[in-house]
Order: sequence, then structure tokens, then C-alpha cells
Amino acid sequence: MTTAATDEARTCTAFEGARRIASGSLELVAQKTKKVLDRGERGPVLIFDDVTSELVEVDFRGTAEDVARRLAKMQKPGAPPEAEVPRGPGRPKLGVVAREVTLLPRHWDWLGGQPGGASVTLRKLVEAARRESAERDRKRLAQEAAYRFMSAMAGNRPGFEEATRAFFAGDRKRFLEHVEAWPVDVREHVGRLANAAFQV
Repeated sequence: MTTAATDEARTCTAFEGARRIASGSLELVAQKTKKVLDRGERGPVLIFDDVTSELVEVDFRGTAEDVARRLAKMQKPGAPPEAEVPRGPGRPKLGVVAREVTLLPRHWDWLGGQPGGASVTLRKLVEAARRESAERDRKRLAQEAAYRFMSAMAGNRPGFEEATRAFFAGDRKRFLEHVEAWPVDVREHVGRLANAAFQV
């Protein structure tokens, strides 16, 4: 499994085969999944991030208390010692981070002639681009999340190819028709993810 970014507000959903084990906070889902694993799972057990559909890695070794302790440590990592924080250009206290940008000479010439200089101009350009593409980006991320889950949980199921084509074509009616035969828990979860993409 790959590890998605941790966040105290993050929610997840766990599946045992095509059966949903639990949805909610990572701690809650991990507890319920641990019980399933301890009794002997009947199918592959996967935990998905509810927003990105990335697989969430949890170390289930030991007792339920061991699992909870590791999760708490993972979600609240200690700050690195002050001496280990690299110092470089930028204004880190304001959230400004310096990174390398590679441009052609004519780009640097143009940036250098703008009011405020290269950094101010680049920030303005990035903010303008973010505003302009916000809706498109939200739709792309929602589509990626739905497709990631569909591929993992229904990639071998009848109607997958047809459902995928309908989904990316924005045809909600045909999409729902093609996923109708999928197991109810998978169908409901993918329907929720797909709705986020259809609504953008």
C-alpha cells in the first residue's frame, strides 16, 4: 500500500473484499479493520482515503493498542530539532519558500523588468493561474479519485470499461447503469466519488 498524506481531519473507508468494513476517522477505521484481520479476513483488506482514494498504509502488527499508538505517533510527528532545519533564502516565517526555477533568458529579462521584480511577478502569475483553473483542477482531482477507486475495486468486474467511458464522458445515467451490477458497498462508494466529479 502507498501512504497518503496524514491529517487529523482525514476520513477513510476500509473494505474486506467487496464488503465495506467501516468509514470514518483513520483511528476508527483502523480499530474495526484490526478486528477483521484478527478473526481472519475472507478477502483482501484495503483502506482508502475518502478524498483521494489513495491506499492508506496501517501497520496492524501487535494488539489494537499497539496499532492505535503507532497511528497517534504517525499523525502527530514531532517537529525536527531547530539545528536540523535548513536555512536558506526566502522568508520561512511568512511561509515563503525558496526553490529553484529554470527559465529561458528572455523570461528572466521580462520578469526582471516587472514592478516588484521576479518573485512578486511569479507569485501574481501563479495566483491568477490558480483562480483560472480552480474548477478544472477540482474536477480533475475528483475524477482521479473516483477512477483510482474503481480500478482497484472493480477493474475486473463486468461493465468496468463501459462505466469508465461514461464517467469520463460525463454521462451520469449510463455510468449508473453500468455499475448497477457491482456489489452494493462498492457501488455506493464509487457513486459518492463519481458524484463529486459530476457536480463540478
